[in-house]
Parts: sequence; C-alpha cells; structure tokens
Amino acid sequence: MDAAWTSQAHQGGLFGADAAALEPAGLAYLPDFLTRTEEDDLMALLATLPLQNAAYKQYTARRRVTSFGHSYDYDANVLRDAPAIPAAFDRVRARVAAWAGVEAADFAQLLVAEYAPGTPLGWHRDVPDYELVAGVSLGTAATLRFRPYPHRPGTKSVLRDVEVAPRSVYSMRGPARWDWQHCVLPTPGHRFSLTFRTRSNRRMNAEPGFPA
Repeated sequence: MDAAWTSQAHQGGLFGADAAALEPAGLAYLPDFLTRTEEDDLMALLATLPLQNAAYKQYTARRRVTSFGHSYDYDANVLRDAPAIPAAFDRVRARVAAWAGVEAADFAQLLVAEYAPGTPLGWHRDVPDYELVAGVSLGTAATLRFRPYPHRPGTKSVLRDVEVAPRSVYSMRGPARWDWQHCVLPTPGHRFSLTFRTRSNRRMNAEPGFPA
C-alpha cells in the first residue's frame, strides 16, 4: 500500500482550489481524488474489517458499518468511545484533511459503510456532535439527494441530486451540513464509503435519523 500512496498526482489543492462548488451551498466535490490502485488497496483493507448491519433504535439497515474514534448510541442519543482510527487509514485521512483545509487529527471519527447493490440510505442530517463531514466514495457511483431542512410533510421539496463517482471526495459544511438533509439513492452496484467527521462545539437535540 505504501508505494501507491507516495504519489501526489491526485492530491489536488486545498479545499476550494480544485473542488467543484455545488448546490446546496457548502457542498464541495472533487472527482478522481484517488487512483485506481489506491482504491483497490483501500477496498482490500475494508474487506478485512468486521462490518455489521447498522442498527438505529428498532430499525436494522441493509448497509453494513463499523466506526472508529466514536460511535453513536441511538437509544441514548450520545457518543460512545470506539476503537481508535487504525494507522492503515493515516494516509487517506491526511489527504482528505489537507483537501478540506483541516488537520488530520481534527477528524475525530471514521465511519466505514458498505452498500450492497440496491442499498439505500434514508433522509437524515448527520448527528449534531459533528461539524465538518467529508466522504470518500469507493467501488461504484452513488447519488446523494438533498432537500431543505426541516422537511414539511405534505409539501413539495426542492431537490438537488449530486452523483459521487468512485474514487471521489466530497465535503459538507455550513448550509449543506445544517440547512439541508440528504439521502443516498439505492446503489447500482457494490459501494463502500469512508466518512470522516470533525467534532462540533454546538449541541442541539438529536433528531431521528442517522449518519451517512
């Protein structure tokens, strides 16, 4: 894995230099953030992790996950300690942090998620214990769909769709993070995501929903 990660060809610049600014405001996206070799190395690493179906109160999701740094207890609505982010993720963690304009150590949590073909993720905002959310998409493309928050049932929402390609990176901050919620449409193929999060100084009442 070391040889693949010595190349800086796909590192890009700091946040805002190479990223596409999209709607909603605060969403940034960069394709080809990783090489295919880097993606293959990460996929091989992820295959060794003990993934389990995500559980949200009485609901068990189709996607499989594991958390590092922190995990969220949806029954008590609090963060719990989780194993430290493994050193094997140090390089990608540092790359994502440099792109997003933060320190690698600022990423307090890593969520690894596996989506089998046809797996969706429902409407949610990430829990308020976290601020910046940055994700790396692996395996196959996925569509993130955004709508304004809070959603008012019975009304027609403005929707924004963003396709995240394999090997791409995206981040949500500001309005995209707090004034919109998002879902993942059923995936067309086998997909993994790496989601890095920084801690937030704010704390609001945790809402029903779950992190992407």
